Amino acid sequence: MQTLFASWATRLQNIAQQHPRRVLAGVAVSLSLLGGGAFAVASLDANSNQTPLHQVLESVSTLSLPSLSVEQPLQLFRSDVTRSNDTADSLLSRLGLSDAEAATYLRNTRTARQQILGRAGRWVNVEGDAQHRFTRMTARWANDDGENFSRWVMERTAEGFVERLETDRLNVTTRMGNGTIQSSLFAATDDANIPDSVASQLADIFAGDIDFHRALRKGDRFAVVYESLEADGEVLRSGRVLSAEFVNNGKTHQAFWFKEANAKDGGYYNADGISLRRAYLASPLAFSRVTSGFKMRFHPILQTWRAHLGVDYAAPTGTPVRSVGQGIVDVAGTQGGFGNVVMVKHASGQTTVYAHLSRINVKRGQSVMQGQTLGLVGSTGWATGPHLHFEFRVNGQHKDPITMARQSVAVEVSAAAREQFKRHAAIAQVELAAAASGQLSSAE
Repeated sequence: MQTLFASWATRLQNIAQQHPRRVLAGVAVSLSLLGGGAFAVASLDANSNQTPLHQVLESVSTLSLPSLSVEQPLQLFRSDVTRSNDTADSLLSRLGLSDAEAATYLRNTRTARQQILGRAGRWVNVEGDAQHRFTRMTARWANDDGENFSRWVMERTAEGFVERLETDRLNVTTRMGNGTIQSSLFAATDDANIPDSVASQLADIFAGDIDFHRALRKGDRFAVVYESLEADGEVLRSGRVLSAEFVNNGKTHQAFWFKEANAKDGGYYNADGISLRRAYLASPLAFSRVTSGFKMRFHPILQTWRAHLGVDYAAPTGTPVRSVGQGIVDVAGTQGGFGNVVMVKHASGQTTVYAHLSRINVKRGQSVMQGQTLGLVGSTGWATGPHLHFEFRVNGQHKDPITMARQSVAVEVSAAAREQFKRHAAIAQVELAAAASGQLSSAE
């Protein structure tokens, strides 16, 4: 047996001398597996017994960890936007709270009834405890002046619920966006995360140059710079479009918001300083789908081919109908196949007709401004479904409404303000170029 051990020892020594690194690695792995702690590996060569050994002793202090406090109550936070069908109970429930007392107080407070419950688009933050009981609510909304916002706070105290209404200044920032038309304007702005209100403004701004109902092409491009109205770091709504570019069927259209020093209000102008606001809007609806143009058509009720002397706009019942230009209401009532109809007289013997209304909002002899609501879309008279029938007449002769809108006269920037406008437009064009290239999403 001793002879066998001696033989194995001799072989191990030969292997160690021939392959010292492999032996060291193997020993290290073995020690790490068996010991699981710190270790040292000495050389296994013939002179290993001459290596001096040193013992190092160090004291280790125990690390004391602070005890975790569990005395702080758990607070829950949640935010959402109010809906038009919200009640006190449904709003709190959607925000993750279950508190009958808070719902009762919310239901009975005047500010909540007028500004929050049943009002869509209010930004609301709530806080609650671990039992989902109400602690605090903060609601914010932009005021009509466009410069300030209201902050309404409701809190639970030891004495009961309290509330307060505050007013603060809106923070106005600038945002940029761009998109490409694949199917519709709103689909493109949705893909670009651009608000619907900005898309509607784009349609209004270029309505005199682009027929958004019939002339949009796949591949058309747009870029826009617009205001964002923020309160306490949260976006309440979008503001005015500051500049925009639309490439329709290969032709580029640009618009710049500009207000002259002594003017009551501003407007949109192209790069040459010519106003994009014409005497007439191209459409009596903010934006919708044209279902029947100015042409011969097969009448769906009379079942005969007849000249269609206007334009039909498909829209849900209740959609606002606006006057395309300034004038005097000549007819406001019921008239044969038109059903509920409004006729507005404009300058130079021109008249516009708005038929099949579900409701009329004006009276005969009343003065109306461009864009003022005349009534609501309906299906009265000879109509197979809710839509607006719109006509444009010149001295009793029917004309294509869209053609008339494009031929209407536009004004220019005054001579006194032309240099100021040129400087303003040059800066705006740089911003538009950045928006079109997608270099920036927002800027202060």
